[in-house]
Amino acid sequence: MGTLNPCPSRRWAGPSGDAIIAPDGSKVQLVLTDEHGATRCSVVEVTIERGETSRPVRHRTVEEAWYVLSGAGEVWRCPPGIAAVEVSPVPVVSGDALVIPTGWGFQFRACAGSDLRFVCVTMPAWPGMDEAVDLPKGGLGEPTLAPPEANPGVGPQ
Repeated sequence: MGTLNPCPSRRWAGPSGDAIIAPDGSKVQLVLTDEHGATRCSVVEVTIERGETSRPVRHRTVEEAWYVLSGAGEVWRCPPGIAAVEVSPVPVVSGDALVIPTGWGFQFRACAGSDLRFVCVTMPAWPGMDEAVDLPKGGLGEPTLAPPEANPGVGPQ
């Protein structure tokens, strides 16, 4: 038997190490990336602390699928060309899944009682921080999270 393993597996046991701050201000832990052989998607675990609201953004080229691991919150998703005020947020709890289509604006927040944690699969693989475009307004009010530039010592995603 050979020792070459072109696509190593990884056991995910929850957050460990330093978090990366995403363009929306949330904390992101890398799960599967190109380092693990993923060429068409990437997988991260996202956490937003209780009572916090993300920055509203849209993605240029990727679609995301989310699966809520724990907590409760709200997610606002807005198709291109629709005013933010015309779209209502949806509640999410542990066990819920949703899609953020390419080009849609989105913003999310955790309820006051618990952090919101979810797995996020990005397709194609996350190309870098320039993928996200800041929006002037989201559907959940003013964000409480700072952009990545305001978080010194945090490396790029």
